Amino acid sequence: MNSHIRRVFPVALIVVSALSFFSCRGPTTKRYPFTGRVVSVDTVAESAVIDGDAVPGFMEAMAMPYKVKPSATLSHLLPGDSISAEVVVVRKNYEAPDYWLENVKVIRHIDSPHTTGANSLHMPAPEEEVPDFSFTNQSGQHISLKQYRGNVLLVTFIYTRCPFPDFCPRVSGNFAEIYKQIGANPNLVGTHLLSISFDPERDTPKVLRDYGFSVAHTHDPALFNRWEFAAPRSDDLPKIADFFALTIKPEGGTITHNLSTAVIGPDGKIVKWYHGSDWQPSDLIRDTASAHERKS
Repeated sequence: MNSHIRRVFPVALIVVSALSFFSCRGPTTKRYPFTGRVVSVDTVAESAVIDGDAVPGFMEAMAMPYKVKPSATLSHLLPGDSISAEVVVVRKNYEAPDYWLENVKVIRHIDSPHTTGANSLHMPAPEEEVPDFSFTNQSGQHISLKQYRGNVLLVTFIYTRCPFPDFCPRVSGNFAEIYKQIGANPNLVGTHLLSISFDPERDTPKVLRDYGFSVAHTHDPALFNRWEFAAPRSDDLPKIADFFALTIKPEGGTITHNLSTAVIGPDGKIVKWYHGSDWQPSDLIRDTASAHERKS
């Protein structure tokens, strides 16, 4: 054994021992003071989308879904309410941290649950007709929502540079699972997927095309026959975001945002709308089957 190996071997043992020590540590729990504004409430998922202020030592300001404990607290929350709470963060070895809100208190209610006006939040409702929004897809073609009439359309919102695993990558992964079942699952006959970017300046047709191939794990152009990737004109983005309850806030090279996914029936009306990422491919497939039944 040469001198270099003799020097490295003890160091390697120390590193391995240290990693073994840290990997065997139990979960650690931290609590952070939290303030924000309620965007939407989902009592079924026991969560709420909160436009949260920055939490020093944990995260920047951003709108995202939070589990709320106890879930009964959700019955006291309305979109627009300002809240204070504690973010509970549990880290287990090298796994992604688990987190939720506790001790949620409303520090300012909206004036009325029926408030309307420039600052009110629209949330898509079943049977609501979707406006005929227009986009440019991954092939540089102009498309509009009206052209999908007669089919069930699954719509979600992403931006290709999104760095948060539980946001755009997660919903794109779920869409990829649904895409794999098209052709084999009878509930998906005539179903079309549309991923819409809210970053039209950077998400050009070429970028969207490459992103589509990446998330679908294929380079077959036939992908885009059933799953398209598109972006609106910048001038159209605010009204699209408003209809789909999408909050967007560019910050420091990234975009703070919430999530919005919709099932649109063959008649061009909302079948189901989901905020956050607390849905599974099976949920949208079930909704698609329901939309087909309604058509028949």
